[in-house]
Amino acid sequence: MKRQFAATVWREGKWYVSQCLEVDVASQGESEEEALANLKEALELHFEPPQATRPSKVRTIEVEVGAA
Repeated sequence: MKRQFAATVWREGKWYVSQCLEVDVASQGESEEEALANLKEALELHFEPPQATRPSKVRTIEVEVGAA
């Protein structure tokens, strides 16, 4: 099944960064075309079913997010 996603591309230094707007997936490349091709591959991998040989371990981490 194919599905379309919206993506943005911008330049950061010598790299182009591409980000999917609907799913939290991003990639980069040396050109806009490469960044988008890499994003396409990253999205395909993101939607592949997990193939873990054993159940993953869920962990909790604590992060300082600033004083309110």
